[in-house]
Amino acid sequence: MNPVYKYFTGLTTEQTAQLDKLQALYTEWNERINVISRKDMDAFYEHHVLHALSIAKFTTFESGTKIIDVGTGGGFPGIPLAILFPKVEFTLLDSIGKKIKVVSAVAEALQLQNVKAVNTRSEQHKGQYDFIVSRAVTTLPLFVSQTRHLIALQPKNAIGNGILYLKGGDLTAEIQPFKKRVFVTHLSDYFEEAFFETKKLIHLRT
Repeated sequence: MNPVYKYFTGLTTEQTAQLDKLQALYTEWNERINVISRKDMDAFYEHHVLHALSIAKFTTFESGTKIIDVGTGGGFPGIPLAILFPKVEFTLLDSIGKKIKVVSAVAEALQLQNVKAVNTRSEQHKGQYDFIVSRAVTTLPLFVSQTRHLIALQPKNAIGNGILYLKGGDLTAEIQPFKKRVFVTHLSDYFEEAFFETKKLIHLRT
């Protein structure tokens, strides 16, 4: 059974169909452009899709919310989140053009109207977003310095605007500079699979 459906119920027929197509799409693209570790493909839904959707366990987003996925790679966490939140606007950004090619192709194949793929560096990108999402592209302090200009100040969601950062391991040193604005969630609180034992979600408020 797809582990996503163990934790996310009440999905529409369209969302289920889109989620079901993901592995075949990424398997096909991965043979041409390596965007996911090949040893990970057997656990694709657990290691990539469910991991991305942990953000949706932490919070939901109001319609019209603008989210940018910085360093999206092949489209994680942005693509699964865009499936789950069709009324939220997602910009998926990466500095590597071939990865953005995959993102664009996957979004088109799934007919995701709420996804825009952008090939540039975060420091050069202009725009204002309610949230930045990302999967451990660098240390948190460096990531903040590269992306803070992208965060809008006016909140419209239940949680404050800021960064939602997926990372594993000991984060004590990384969050120290932001300790009064940081909330850390252990993903093992949401998911029982062993993969999530060391995985965490950082919410850094602006």
